[in-house]
Amino acid sequence: MLALLLDNHLKEEACMKYINAKDLLPDALVKELQSYVQGGYLYVPSDQAQQKRWGEASGYRQELQQRNRQIVEEFQNGTSMEALAEKYFLSVSAIRKIIYQK
Repeated sequence: MLALLLDNHLKEEACMKYINAKDLLPDALVKELQSYVQGGYLYVPSDQAQQKRWGEASGYRQELQQRNRQIVEEFQNGTSMEALAEKYFLSVSAIRKIIYQK
């Protein structure tokens, strides 16, 4: 059990991208940080103004927008909501929201 926990911990660490502060920050700032944290890890959160919205980084948001445009177009061409729900594996309620969204 302990070996499994250690293995998982090592895998998690391998996925994280740690940067040595000395390689990135000015010496004065490194010294100031050392007065708070020495030899530990410090998480620096991203700036809220620079964060991307859900799905923007992966492109999935754009895929959903394209799918939704296709659904609206098919509905306008006469395809029923039930048929669209079956085709796109969505509920009729979800199709209705997509069609009537502003």
